[in-house]
Order: sequence, then structure tokens, then C-alpha cells
Amino acid sequence: MLEELYQKIIQRDPSQPEFHQAVQEVLESLEVVLEKHPEYRSARIPERIVEPERVIMFRVPWVKDNGEIMVNRGFRIEMNSAIGPYKGGLRFHPSVNLGILKFLAFEQVFKNALTTIPMGGGKGGSDFDPKGKSDLEVMRFCQSFMSELFRHIGPNTDIPAGDIGVGGREIGFLFGQYKKLRNEWTGVLTGKGREYGGSRIRPEATGYGAVYFGEEMLKTRGDSYDGKICLVSGSGNVAQYATQKIAELGGKVVTLSDSSGCIYDEEGIDAEKLAFVMDLKNNRRGRISEYADKYPGAVYTAVDESLGYNPLWAYKADCAFPSATQNEINAKDAQTMVNNGVILVSEGANMPTVPEGVNIFIDNKILYGPGKAANAGGVATSGLEMAQNAIFSSWSRKEVDNKLHNIMISIHKQAYDAAEYYGSPGNYVLGANAAGFRKVADAMLAQGVV
Repeated sequence: MLEELYQKIIQRDPSQPEFHQAVQEVLESLEVVLEKHPEYRSARIPERIVEPERVIMFRVPWVKDNGEIMVNRGFRIEMNSAIGPYKGGLRFHPSVNLGILKFLAFEQVFKNALTTIPMGGGKGGSDFDPKGKSDLEVMRFCQSFMSELFRHIGPNTDIPAGDIGVGGREIGFLFGQYKKLRNEWTGVLTGKGREYGGSRIRPEATGYGAVYFGEEMLKTRGDSYDGKICLVSGSGNVAQYATQKIAELGGKVVTLSDSSGCIYDEEGIDAEKLAFVMDLKNNRRGRISEYADKYPGAVYTAVDESLGYNPLWAYKADCAFPSATQNEINAKDAQTMVNNGVILVSEGANMPTVPEGVNIFIDNKILYGPGKAANAGGVATSGLEMAQNAIFSSWSRKEVDNKLHNIMISIHKQAYDAAEYYGSPGNYVLGANAAGFRKVADAMLAQGVV
């Protein structure tokens, strides 16, 4: 039945390959779950869970500084609210389309279910590119975007957050417009600035969480980060704070990247070098190639699409943290990583490994933490921000970090235990999918056919 369902999805939405990929991975894990729980099959839970509860699409007109009128497309996918209000980020990037957002929303449902916080799954965004735009242009776009989105969201309905292209600046503009339109202050967006309801640790949370999850996987083999060489892709929030936490725990990060290329620093990216990257990316919005200009010992390699692989994953290392974007690790990359001695992959990005690569990791007994488990720290801390907003309180950095750490330990335990229960010890893909699915499916059974 699941293969039949998958083929039906492809026929119904033929131009959504990322969504097909995400669905296929989950459905493959569910065969063993449905054997043990036939009630899910008879209630058609798989058919219902792959269909969004609501898809919102709208135009976003805005004006450039030179007076030129632009029009972008806005989206919000409200995927599943069985265990709580929709929760998931907004992505502003030229690649954004319906299929990518459906894949992200679908993944978000299971990720949120694992966090122990009652949150449903959603995702949204626009094909708007904030790169190269002035602050005023970004503000005008965000205000136009929120002028439609505001009628579909709320603190008990749908709580967006940031994602690629949506950082503190964008969240501030979006929140300001929502507050003006609704004439109320409420925790409708997470990732806010500390001055107006944001949580400590929120910018760090996804990167920290991926490292904490990796730490738990290493513990199952009596190991730690001490002395480990680590590859990190990306150079945004996730990559920056993964690098910071790895160093705190005794590892050494030697790579970072952006859409133009990657850098390799054999000496390691220490606190001083990381501070340079943070200023470069967060303030000056420059390219990672400037790192090699600043530190001559580093090697910069420009992107070359003709290679058929990513040079970043070809360096020898012990651990890898893909933290850039979907499908950044192909099968050739995965095999190279295995050959070069990588023992752990903890995904900071959403679905950064192609299915063939995932199979290579699992077949070679790599400690592989899929994004829906390993990078759930971001949305978990968004949930903590929602809790603080609800009680008009602000917790200390240490308190939030401790809660985040404990949530990641819990997510690891759920995935680890489910993998054992369903007969695939150490398979965190099956474990995370099964544990997340069961929580959502049980809620859907309890609420009837809605």
C-alpha cells in the first residue's frame, strides 16, 4: 500500500522532487511500524499525513529604492496540527517553490513531534532574495509579505520562525508589521531579538543541538569529540554555532562554505577565526573566500558544478556536520567520507544527504543523525521562546542551554529506542521516523477523521 501511495503522490504532484524524496524516506521506515500497528493503516494515517491541511499562496508586491515595482510569490504550508499549532520557519531564497516548502513542512511535522514540546508542523517563505538588497528594500518586502500572512497565523494557530534568508533583521520587520496590523503584542514569531521577546540561545540552538545529538551518538560507542577533526558546511548561524560548540567539546573544525565555495584550514577554526566569520557573514554579508585572504594558511576552493562532488567532503576527518542546504551530500561524497574515516554525520541542515548517500552511511554503520532529529534543537528552542512569551518571562542563558541539551538527549533516546524496538539497532533514520510518526498518528486517531 505504501508503494502505491508513493506513486500516487508522484503522479499528483510531479514537479515536487524534494517532497517526493522526503515522503519516500518516511514511508520506507513505516512498513515495519504498520506491521505492528495495523490501526494506522485502517485509519489511512499515511494517506492523511502526507497531505497538507492547508496551502496558502499569495503575491508579494514591493518597491525597490529606485522606484521599480517588484512582485514575488509568498507561501505558507500548514502541514499538520494534530499535536499543536503549526510551527516552522520562513525561507527567503530564489529556489523557494511549493515542492521545497512541502518537503520542509513534512519533515517539520516529525521533527517537532520529537522535541517533547506540543507543536505541529508548517513551513513558508518566498522566492525573494535578500542578498544585495538594502535594509529599506528588505523592510518593504517583509511588510508586504506580512500584510497577507498575518491573517493566517497567530500564537495558538501558526508560529513562524526564521530559516535561510530570514535572520534577525527580517524577523524584526515581520514582527513589527504583524504587531501594527493586529494591534497586539504576542509571541507569533520566534527568533525575535532579545529586546522584544526573543530567547537566549535561539541563534545558537540548531548548531548546538546538532553537536549535542552527535555527542549522544558517540556515547553509544564510548567515544567523545575529544581530538576529533570535524567538517562543517555552510557559514550561517547553524554552521557558526556548531563550530563553536564542537571546539568547546574538544573537537577541531577545519572547513566552512557558502554558495561560492569552501575553505579548508588545517590548523582549525578557533575562537578568533570564528569571530571573523561571524562578522563577515552576519554584519558585512561577505563571501567565505575572504577567510583565505585573511588567513593565508587556509585553502579556498571555488564551486565547480562540473566536478560531480563537493570538495569539502573530500578532506580526511572523523565527524561531519552538513549545515548548508538540502542534498549537499551526494552518493560520491558519502562514499568518499566513509573511505576517509568519517565515523559520525550529524545533520544541521534539512535533508542534506541524498537517499543513496543515506544508505551508504547506514550500510557502513556510520553514526548517522538525520536532520529531523539532529537539527531539532532550533525548533525546540523556538518552543522554549514561545513558553517564555506566554508567561512574559525571560530565562537565563544557562537555563535555556540546559533545557536544549536535555531535549536533544531525549530526542536521541526516542530515536535510539525506536530503532531497537523495530529491529534495526543504530538506525536513527528509522528510529526518528517511527517515533515521530507514532506520536502524530496517535493524536490523529484520537481526534477522528478531520
